Parts: sequence; structure tokens; C-alpha cells
Amino acid sequence: MSLGDKISNKADDLGGKAKEAAGNVTGDEQLQAEGKTDQAKAGLKDAAEKVKDAVGDAAEKVKDTFRK
Repeated sequence: MSLGDKISNKADDLGGKAKEAAGNVTGDEQLQAEGKTDQAKAGLKDAAEKVKDAVGDAAEKVKDTFRK
């Protein structure tokens, strides 16, 4: 996962937490839900990037095995 992806995902997560907190303070259930959704999206993107990295690493190991 690139540093830019990590930063973007963390920013989305923090933005979601801020929205959720603002919704909690103001009693705005829609804002709370948006915050939770933003956090979930950030988590899914983070997980997808980790899977992509793992698959890439595995592919490199397979290539290295056949090069020998």
C-alpha cells in the first residue's frame, strides 16, 4: 500500500469520526450515520489495499521460484 493510500484512508477515517462525533453532540442521526459509513469505507479500502499487497507479494515469490 502506498503512503498516499494510507494517508487518504486515515483522513477518511478521521473525517468519519469527526462527523460521527458532531452528530452525537448535535443529536443529528444522519450525520452520525454518515460518519460511521465514512469510517467503514476507509476500513474496506484499507483492507482491499492489504489484500492487493499480499497478492502482489505472493506473485513475486512465485516468479522468484520459477526464475531459479
